[in-house]
Amino acid sequence: MDLSIVISLYNEAESLPELVAWIDRALAPERWKYEIIMIDDGSTDNSWQVIEELQKSYPVIRGISFRRNYGKSAALYTGFEAAQGDFVVTMDADLQDSPEEIPEMIRMIKEEGYDLVSGWKKKRYDGTFTKNIPSKIYNATARKVTGIKLHDMNCGLKAYRKEVVKNIEVYGEMHRFIPYLAKQAGFAKIGEKVVQHQARKYGKSKFGLNRFIHGFLDLLSVWFLQVFGKKPMHLFGSIGTLTFIIGIVIAIWLIVAKLVAQTRGLIFRPVTEQPLFYLSLLMALVGVMLFLTGFLGELVTRNSQERNKYNIRKKI
Repeated sequence: MDLSIVISLYNEAESLPELVAWIDRALAPERWKYEIIMIDDGSTDNSWQVIEELQKSYPVIRGISFRRNYGKSAALYTGFEAAQGDFVVTMDADLQDSPEEIPEMIRMIKEEGYDLVSGWKKKRYDGTFTKNIPSKIYNATARKVTGIKLHDMNCGLKAYRKEVVKNIEVYGEMHRFIPYLAKQAGFAKIGEKVVQHQARKYGKSKFGLNRFIHGFLDLLSVWFLQVFGKKPMHLFGSIGTLTFIIGIVIAIWLIVAKLVAQTRGLIFRPVTEQPLFYLSLLMALVGVMLFLTGFLGELVTRNSQERNKYNIRKKI
């Protein structure tokens, strides 16, 4: 199998016949052996019935239907598990991604050695305020945090080597950060291609402005889990120890200053009447709590089945 196209969909019955016909036309000159894996994410319209009808005319279609809506990450994870092609492409089902971009993206992987090629919708046909401006801010932040120089981290049109999708776990809302998950799994050669963006023809977008808020929170989560997931003591222990030391030093300084003033017969304030003393006690307490948090995190990590899971490039 040369290629697997994974399509996550939710209530896209109107667009599916056009999408499949478009893919068929775009890939016909390549003479590839390919499959289209459609993941119906609990649609409430007749999307699944349309998929069943399309399969009669296009045997390359494979369908998976969820009993309820689990989200795009769950759909992609399931599609990645089912994919059999040497290369895997993801795209949306709303006709906004052009299948005609696929051959060039696969060529970039084959000839230029990329592990992953992400689309960049440089010219968008979305509302400026609701999509473009928040998207630019979000992507600029993602570039800073992840170190991956992509203009459109969350573009649905992406191409991968098979090894990439088989060695990453997409969960929660982490489909937004697949390039970062790939990088952390050791697939660091990530490219970008400007792709044509189409205006939505049917229905309406399933995502609102809240996706950008959730996106920032998920970005922090995935960064933390990848950097400190197997060594939580390095973060909590370091901050806790530093906070505890600062609190103790302040308390000792207040006590010493009081004793010096007392021995010299100078006017002094009792230590317990100074707000700074209680701040120092709070810092010492918080430091101990952070240290214990890191310690408990280490206990959980060391008992995890994933603690010694590593991606191996080759064996001889």
